[in-house]
Amino acid sequence: MNPFRHIELSDIRRRRACLMLAGSMTFAACTSTVATEPIQDDADSSAPSTSPLEPTSTPSPTTPSTTTTTTVPETTTAAPTTTTAPTTTTTTTSTTTTTVPVALDVFDPDCVVRADVATTFEQIAIESATGDPVALWFENGQVDTVAARDLIDVCPANSLNDIDGEPNPNPDDAAISLALSANVERQQTKLNELFAGYGTGELAVDGATGPLTGQRLCAARVALGLDTTIEDMMPGSIEQAVLFASESLPTPNSTAIESQQWVLIDRTCQIMFIGAGSDTEFIFPTSTGSEGFETRDQNRADAFRFNPALDNGGWHDSSEFPTGVDNPLNGNLYKPLYFDLGQAIHGANNVPPTPQSKGCARLRVDDQNTFVGWLGLDDATGETWRKEEMNVTVNVQGEFVPRS
Repeated sequence: MNPFRHIELSDIRRRRACLMLAGSMTFAACTSTVATEPIQDDADSSAPSTSPLEPTSTPSPTTPSTTTTTTVPETTTAAPTTTTAPTTTTTTTSTTTTTVPVALDVFDPDCVVRADVATTFEQIAIESATGDPVALWFENGQVDTVAARDLIDVCPANSLNDIDGEPNPNPDDAAISLALSANVERQQTKLNELFAGYGTGELAVDGATGPLTGQRLCAARVALGLDTTIEDMMPGSIEQAVLFASESLPTPNSTAIESQQWVLIDRTCQIMFIGAGSDTEFIFPTSTGSEGFETRDQNRADAFRFNPALDNGGWHDSSEFPTGVDNPLNGNLYKPLYFDLGQAIHGANNVPPTPQSKGCARLRVDDQNTFVGWLGLDDATGETWRKEEMNVTVNVQGEFVPRS
């Protein structure tokens, strides 16, 4: 089923209030003002059984007629013991089905379709063989979604509105860039709404697509059950429609949630989900192992050792793993919680949105303090090896693929 088919039309029309109008190519984004300093980004289940587009013709069948004839037996008094059973004859008349074309009242019917159900430009591009949902997005006025019964111009870049015949100038490079940037701003605003309360920190709503926005989009995809990637989310796409229709982030579908307390580290997103049972408590940026020092796959691995390093302000100077140099930028460990031999979740002063550790999963120092406190380990007086005291399992999944 198309994941957007269940979006209420009121939600669609509400989001359209945030959209840019075509023609003048002036775009306005719905943004929100944040009180704290935002994180700056670098500038760097199946398909629907029927088409979302209304067919150009409508069948008008003629119902076959059926005639039933019953013959009543003749009764005689001469042979009362003989009975003749009734006989029934059925006659069926078959007729052919005719198709009556339905013409749309538009300027160019060959370039216009009508959506039969609420859908997206990506689905329309597939159904109409246009192949480019972004081009349809521009041609039809930069709306995210299409409501049932809406007319859609499927002949983009012909300088014409094929619905009413009015001129529709093709956008130049500057207008395209402005519209795409405004769309990123809307994504950033929505992401800030969805991730609020999870300790993730706010993205800067600046329209700059880059690693931080890609990391957050990836985390949203994991939670929403979409294909996991750090690539940009294209306007007019099914996944963007799902993003904007979401009122909250579900807990990711993973074996991790079978534990009472759990950590799910996704290497594709460089994101760490932390929760209890079916509830997500925190979503923190992380940096996992770099090439040659990869953070290994895990499926509910028990945390088995915690070192608060109280004699050194929480910092554990590893002599072998991940590095012997007393330098947080090189992976020095702040309050490490070990889950696989020398690999641990630990705080660090440098947590980029790419894999750069020597096998561990880094968190920002404040995030590690939050995590340790949530586990009830913030009052530990020394190193502990008791699994039941830590009471948390770790899952590691995914594969990091750099942005194209």
